[in-house]
Amino acid sequence: MKHIAQERLPAVSGSSGRLLVQPSPTEQEGSHWWPGLVFADAELEYEEAMHRYAAATSDRLVHVKTERSPKLQVPREWRIATQERAERHAVLQQRRQEDKAWKAAKAEHRQARRAYQELSRSGHQQQRESWEETLAAWSKLREQRRNALLVRQRENQAWHVRNQQRMTDAQQQIEDRLWLAILVVTDNCTRQSLGLPVFSAGAKLTGQELVDALRTILPDELQFFISDQGTHFRTKAFAHLVTEHNFVHVPVYRHRPESNGIAERFVLTLKDWLRGCFWQSADELARLLSEFEIEYNDRPHQGLAIPGLSPNEFAKRIWLM
Repeated sequence: MKHIAQERLPAVSGSSGRLLVQPSPTEQEGSHWWPGLVFADAELEYEEAMHRYAAATSDRLVHVKTERSPKLQVPREWRIATQERAERHAVLQQRRQEDKAWKAAKAEHRQARRAYQELSRSGHQQQRESWEETLAAWSKLREQRRNALLVRQRENQAWHVRNQQRMTDAQQQIEDRLWLAILVVTDNCTRQSLGLPVFSAGAKLTGQELVDALRTILPDELQFFISDQGTHFRTKAFAHLVTEHNFVHVPVYRHRPESNGIAERFVLTLKDWLRGCFWQSADELARLLSEFEIEYNDRPHQGLAIPGLSPNEFAKRIWLM
């Protein structure tokens, strides 16, 4: 489908048609050219236009370090836990010093006892009073040691109970706020949903897991892959997938979701459909997404070139042409 060259249209996915993208006022002031202008050339073949657009925006794939955002305020529970761990560390350090002093006192007492035992009978009589004072002091010190060990035992039990409760609460919070990531893959031509895999890892999703899911979804005839600039699309695993399947990766500008409007509109439709649903696990969510995908691909789509056709029917007609 071709648009009239003079008609100004909003910036959406580059593969949604030939677009003459209207830049923002600030962009107009700063520059008279931007990558999207390549779609304004009505005489340029679509495939060539996409290749030129990808080449002009290849700098987006270069990772640039940005300044870290200010640290968020640490939740109160974390601050309390950190403080308690610091206090526990101080207690353990003090106990090590006490144990060291106790071992030194034991060694000194053994040496004194050995020296007293080596005295003659007359020496025992002369040192008896001093030795008895030493024994009394040692008995008192040993009693203090036993009491200290009992206190330690009670403190350890209290610490372990409190720590176990904290771990249980943290695990419960994680289960209550379980993140499930959904990969959205749509065909910009037919508007078909190609797959909606669910990842239990959520925010900890790895690039390899993403690539493994894409291998089962992407069509063999894929030429261009449009995505945001998320870290999962900037990994070595994804770069290897691009080379292996021989397609062109086209990343959209940061903070410009309208540059991939077809996918963003699909996400909005999916959210509206899920708003009235309920699930308790990744498997239940996957079943719901399977129902949504069947319904979405079989219902009429207003964004298609032939109004009233579903994505599946539109795809069939394309293959028959």
